[in-house]
Amino acid sequence: MKSSRFGRKILYFSLKQLGRMVILLFLVSAAAFFLVSVSPIDPLKVNVGQVALGSMSQEQIAKISEYWGTDLPPAERFLSWAGDFIKGDMGTSLLYRQPVSHVIGVKLSNSLWLMAVAWLVSGAAGFALGTLAGANRGKTVDKVISAYALMTASTPAFWLALVLLMVFAVWLKMLPIGLSVPIGMEAAEVTLKDRVVHGILPCLTLSISGMSSILLHTRGKMIQVMESDYVLFAKARGESKSQIVFRHGIRNILLPALTLQLASVSEIFGGSVLVEQVFSYPGLGQAAVTAGLGGDVPLLLGITVISAAIVFTGNFTANVLYGAVDPRMRKGREGA
Repeated sequence: MKSSRFGRKILYFSLKQLGRMVILLFLVSAAAFFLVSVSPIDPLKVNVGQVALGSMSQEQIAKISEYWGTDLPPAERFLSWAGDFIKGDMGTSLLYRQPVSHVIGVKLSNSLWLMAVAWLVSGAAGFALGTLAGANRGKTVDKVISAYALMTASTPAFWLALVLLMVFAVWLKMLPIGLSVPIGMEAAEVTLKDRVVHGILPCLTLSISGMSSILLHTRGKMIQVMESDYVLFAKARGESKSQIVFRHGIRNILLPALTLQLASVSEIFGGSVLVEQVFSYPGLGQAAVTAGLGGDVPLLLGITVISAAIVFTGNFTANVLYGAVDPRMRKGREGA
C-alpha cells in the first residue's frame, strides 16, 4: 500500500516537472523567435539575397514576402513555425542549404560525445577532489584543491582553451591545433584514434572549467558529514578516517553531488560554444555562432530550441531523482 502511494506521488511529481519543462521550452522558443523578429536581420535579404532583391519589382517582392510569410503578424508566423517544428520540419538552413534537422543531427553528434566525456570526467574528478579536500579540511591538500577550484571557477573557458592550445599544440606540438579530424583526410580514412586525439584539448578544457562547482559543493557537504554526531560516534568506536569517509561520507554526499552534476549540463553546453569556436571544432556550438553571424535564422532557432531541450532534460532528471529520495523537496515542489 505504501509503495503504491509512493509510486503515485513520484509519478505526479514527475508529470508536474515535465509540464513545467514543456512550458519553459515553449517560452524559450517564443522569446527566441520574437527576438529574431525584432533584430536587424531582413529575412528577405537573407533568403533571396540583397542583389537579387534589388533587381525585383514591388509585385515580385510582394509575392516572395507572401511565400516566406514575412508579411504576416509575428504571432501568426510563430504559431506557423512552431507547428512545423513540432511535426519535425525545422526549415532549411540558409548557409548549409540542407534541412535544419539534418544539420543539427550532424553537428550534435560531433558535440555530444565531446560534452559527454567532459561531463563524466569533470563530475568524477570534481567529486573525488571535493571528497579529498572535505575530509582533510584546513590541511595543505585542502588549501591547494580549494585554491585550484576557485581559480578555475573564475577563469573564462575560452581563455583556458587558448592557453591549452598554446602550450600543448603550439609549444609542445603534442596535440593538433584544432578541427575534429586531420586536415585534407577523406572521411573514409579517418579513424577513431584521429577523432580521439583531436578531441583531447576540447574535452580537457570543458572538464577543467566544469569541475569547480561539483568540487566545491562536494567539499562543503563532506565537511558537514565529518563534523556530524554519527561520525564522532564512529571515531569513538575506533573507525579509521578512510573507513569513515567510505562508509559514512561518500554514502551521504553521493546523491546531492549526482543531482548537481545532472543540473550542470547547462554549464558544459554553454562552455562548448566558445571552446568549439577556439578549436574550430565542427560541433553544435560552432554552428550556433556561424548561424548567428551569418543570419541563418532557421538554423539559429532550431539550435536554440534543441539546446534548451537538452539543458531542461538535465534539470528535469536532477529534480525527479532528488524528489524521489527526498520527501522534503517533493512536498516543497507540490506546494509551489
